[in-house]
Amino acid sequence: MDFDFTEDQESLRDAVRRWVDKGFSFDRRHGLAKAGGASRAVYGELAELGLAGLVIPEAHGGLGQGPVDAMVVCEELGRGLVNAPYAEAALMAPALLSAAPEALQAAWLPRIAGGEALVVPALHERAARYRLTKISTTAQQVGGQWQLTGQKLAVPAADEADAYIVPARISGSDGDTAGIGLFVVEKLAATVAPYPTQDGARAGDITLNAAAAQLITTDGHAVLETAVDAGLAAQCAEGVGLMDRLVAITVDYMNTRKQFGTTLASFQALRHRIADVKMQLELGRSMSYYASLKLGEAPAQRRRAISQARVQLGQSMRYVGQQCIQLHGGIGCTDEYIASHYFKRLTVLEMTYGDTLHHLGEVSARMQDTAGVFA
Repeated sequence: MDFDFTEDQESLRDAVRRWVDKGFSFDRRHGLAKAGGASRAVYGELAELGLAGLVIPEAHGGLGQGPVDAMVVCEELGRGLVNAPYAEAALMAPALLSAAPEALQAAWLPRIAGGEALVVPALHERAARYRLTKISTTAQQVGGQWQLTGQKLAVPAADEADAYIVPARISGSDGDTAGIGLFVVEKLAATVAPYPTQDGARAGDITLNAAAAQLITTDGHAVLETAVDAGLAAQCAEGVGLMDRLVAITVDYMNTRKQFGTTLASFQALRHRIADVKMQLELGRSMSYYASLKLGEAPAQRRRAISQARVQLGQSMRYVGQQCIQLHGGIGCTDEYIASHYFKRLTVLEMTYGDTLHHLGEVSARMQDTAGVFA
């Protein structure tokens, strides 16, 4: 099997890497984080590169690219520690809007592709524990207009977004896959409580009180799963980029930092540890490729593959992050040093859209017929 990237994909990687090297230094990122994590300007620069419309169909002003192209971009954004909500706004939101009526797609997708509108998913609810069917937000029609009532937590860039894509229950009860609708809610219809996050970005809780909403679909569960899987695959790729750069920083530190009159890299025990770190990195990289390549499969196979990849990435991100910080010693924990910020982002990423234990449970639930042997 040929795992080489195409010339266009390599050109895409180079373009993103050049932007990161030129326009998104650690000093800039650190300054944004200390100021509260605002990222709309950064996202606007990504949109100027055409990245906001990467997966949006050409008919709506996008580039019409696929999962591998998205993986390439997310790897480079991870390597550069870019704190814009790219996966949520440029990958997940278009996937959710793909189920909308043509008029609603025409109203939002061109604006998303051009960077004029920042639309993010608002999925998380209190006590949901990553379950997409546990939705207490309700939707009802009043005079022909849909209205939503409820609360969504940890919405990325909540106070900077122009609109949210919100799942709400039209009928049924918690746990039912039927009766879940997807809606577009503009920011002015919601009450937003923003806050900075531990990884230097920004999020917020939104409260909806009979908020006016535009209907995407009344059968939203399958679409919601597809979009979350696209986000998880993007997170896997970002995690690979983060680990790749953190390992490089650590190796450079070991080659320059001296102890007992010689560099840390000369100690055999530490060389063995960095070899184990690189092994975990490559395991994560291979499973990230696997996740992106499986996004086009049937839902059952896709969901299992994504969770399998996410389990490995969770294990790799935790191991690589912890080992690299320990190899740095005390400086690795300081806010002024770049390695600590990579570790923070890896830690937050490991708990987004399902932590490792959650996805291990997802894999287990989908392997009952094979008794642990992959079909």
